[in-house]
Amino acid sequence: MTLPRSLKWIAGVLLAPVVLAALLIAIFGWNWLRGPIERMTTEQTGRVLAINGDLTVKFGWPLPRIRADAVSFANPVWAMEKQMVVADAVEVSIHLPQLLLRNIVLPEVRLERPIVFLEQAGDGRRNWLLDLNQQDEGARIRIDRLTLDRGRLGYDDTGQKTRIRAELSTSGAPPAAAGVSFTAQGQYKGMPLKAHGNGGPVLGLRDEATPYPLQTEFTVGHTAVKADGTITSLLKFSAVDMRVAVRGDSLAKLFPLLGIAFPETRAYATEGHLLHQAYTWRYEKFSGRIGGSDIAGTLQVDTGGKRPAMKGDLASKVLDIADLGPLIGARPGSVEAAKQAAPAATPTAAPTPVLARVLPDMPFKTDRWDSVDAEVTLKAKTFRHAKELPLEDLVAHLSLRDSVLTLDPLDFGVAGGQLNAVISLDGRSDPIQAHAKVKARKILLSRLFPTSELGKTSIGQVNGNFDLTGKGNSVRQMLARSSGKVELVVAGGMISKLMMEKAGLHLWEILELKMAGDKLVKLRCAVAGFDVKQGNMQANALIFDTEVTTIIGTGSIDLGDEKLDLTLNQKTKYTSPLALRSPIYVRGSFARPVVEVDKGRVAARALGALALGLVNPLLTLIPLIDAGPGQDSDCGQLVRDARALPRSEAKATSP
Repeated sequence: MTLPRSLKWIAGVLLAPVVLAALLIAIFGWNWLRGPIERMTTEQTGRVLAINGDLTVKFGWPLPRIRADAVSFANPVWAMEKQMVVADAVEVSIHLPQLLLRNIVLPEVRLERPIVFLEQAGDGRRNWLLDLNQQDEGARIRIDRLTLDRGRLGYDDTGQKTRIRAELSTSGAPPAAAGVSFTAQGQYKGMPLKAHGNGGPVLGLRDEATPYPLQTEFTVGHTAVKADGTITSLLKFSAVDMRVAVRGDSLAKLFPLLGIAFPETRAYATEGHLLHQAYTWRYEKFSGRIGGSDIAGTLQVDTGGKRPAMKGDLASKVLDIADLGPLIGARPGSVEAAKQAAPAATPTAAPTPVLARVLPDMPFKTDRWDSVDAEVTLKAKTFRHAKELPLEDLVAHLSLRDSVLTLDPLDFGVAGGQLNAVISLDGRSDPIQAHAKVKARKILLSRLFPTSELGKTSIGQVNGNFDLTGKGNSVRQMLARSSGKVELVVAGGMISKLMMEKAGLHLWEILELKMAGDKLVKLRCAVAGFDVKQGNMQANALIFDTEVTTIIGTGSIDLGDEKLDLTLNQKTKYTSPLALRSPIYVRGSFARPVVEVDKGRVAARALGALALGLVNPLLTLIPLIDAGPGQDSDCGQLVRDARALPRSEAKATSP
């Protein structure tokens, strides 16, 4: 049977290209395709593709393989480097069904001795996007697995102040099992970067099925990381299972790396297990140190919401009290430095500004508070270096929601009692709106001041309430603008008689006790009440009442300037044959308070005694006798009397 002439003609037209392609391949190999491929690439991308070596094709469905030698692909004109890719050879497999859908998918790519530069411009253009303007996210080549046989990689992002250069080498035998070793250095977000490590022979860029083994150590700025484990899909980080150790100067410096706000801390080092699936990152069963404190627990971050949501459960066996300073904005060693720098005031010297400060003054970085929502609990059993303020059994829960930070509860065991606080900082406003409510219950006076004479010779319990509201971006600013109330009460107990005789300036009794030994006398009550307005604490009740002496105080404390201005007047309860009877003034700064008597009154009493002594030696003691009221006073009435004390009387007792 013979075919009609028309069918023969159609068959000839269809088979001619195939026959022609077969002849070209037979005569020239696949190199005849180099020209069409180069021209088509230039038309589509505006950039030159050059294939200066042989081109070979190995058919297969659905993944034919193409190999080209001596290949280069140009960068767009705005890039700093002339070529994006230069390689001795490029071998790729092409997913034909995706190509028919106009998607370029390369399941496997192998580059021999490549030099690759990736760059992102400040306006968002990226040289790996293949549209003419390098801005279409769909115009990219998808590479699932990448094999690099030695080479150099570079990445630049001027907007992020990032410039990285890496070198890769292949090692191992047989070649199929060879791994990749790398070193990198440069700058990441303005911070110096150094890295080295090794991984598997095939980089699973988008491979969702095969975890990629990786060991690496790198430093960014002052943060160092060591990691060992696997990552599934290096570009997407679909899953992570690694042992990770991190150390650095402060947790706050992790913000440029993670985009999550951590508090300011002292130097830290931790090691734990890092896991990632879907939207959840989990750093579990980690342990380490922050400053002088041990720390352990688990942190989890969920990235699937409006902002990352962090949950944490942390514990410390021994917490160094110095490590709490940076959390509230205290500079390391600020109190000690203030005490050394602040000169002691003298009555004869002209007042000079007190520059040394004690209250924490480092501002909170509220601009980072909206980077994360957090619910973190910290528990600590004991404290190190807590001689001046004996703390224990810390339980704190930090909540950060929509830039509002709340500590509820913030509980300490203090000197055998409890300190319970609720603190709120609203970072949505500038300055921060702050509110603090603190309750002190059953704090033992003897343990509250263990290093002072008061602590060694006192028995009693301290109770109190603090309720302050203020504005400011640091603790110092908040207190300097705070308003509210401060109340402290010591109910009952015993106290050193020698100490109270010293407070009453009873010289005869001091001499007696020095010779015979100190005794304890009954502490009837002690009350300290302050009204706080715009950082000025005005005493409305300042009383210390014992069997031998009652001390009533007046004055104020300036939280803004950190200055003390208190006057203590003694009222002895029995006749003292030798007493100076002078107000005691508490002046100076928080860093270096000055306690002194009214030297004018003391001198006048001494001169009076001397003058009478010239008339009759027995009369010398008359100005020095303190007759005293002779009876106890009601503590409640003392508080009412102190609050009713006219301001004019308080001023009359000033030096």
